[in-house]
Amino acid sequence: MIEVFKTNVQEVQQSKMIIEKLLEHFPNSSINFDLEDCDKILRIHSMSISNKIIIELLNAHGFHCEVLL
Repeated sequence: MIEVFKTNVQEVQQSKMIIEKLLEHFPNSSINFDLEDCDKILRIHSMSISNKIIIELLNAHGFHCEVLL
């Protein structure tokens, strides 16, 4: 399963911290950011994904996150 999110994460250091936190919830997942994209894409490939947890985690760290349709 793959989910793609629009975020406002700007810096590589921020993306690394978010990826670490997400891997705590979704171990064995492939998670990456495309900060070059205008939507600052977060892409998660995992056996099970909870959009609610992902959005809440980013919001808790001060970032905007929404599912990209």
